[in-house]
Amino acid sequence: MKSIRVIYWIATALLCLMMLASGIMYLVNYAEVAKVFSDLGYPAYLVYPLGIAKILGVAAILTKKSKTLKDLAYAGFFYDFTLALIAHINAGDGGFIVPLIALTLLIVSFLTDRKIYG
Repeated sequence: MKSIRVIYWIATALLCLMMLASGIMYLVNYAEVAKVFSDLGYPAYLVYPLGIAKILGVAAILTKKSKTLKDLAYAGFFYDFTLALIAHINAGDGGFIVPLIALTLLIVSFLTDRKIYG
């Protein structure tokens, strides 16, 4: 059980660091992120809400105050990573590696969370 906890915390910490950095970048560096969104075919008005949602998702996963909120954060991140992966593959820009890594970390974090906390 100890090794599962270590795997959980490594995957969750890396996932949360990625999402926190991404959320802050979305809020601080709007112009650059909006251009990337435009290049991928997404509207720029999604940048601020997604930045806020990523930060709130990290808070929901780490605080564990509500299992429902944590599950919603995992689901939201799953959709975000899946759509980012598909968008980058369609654009052919080679940027699909980061969403693929994030999706892998998310799945490991989610599955080990279920083993530990039920």
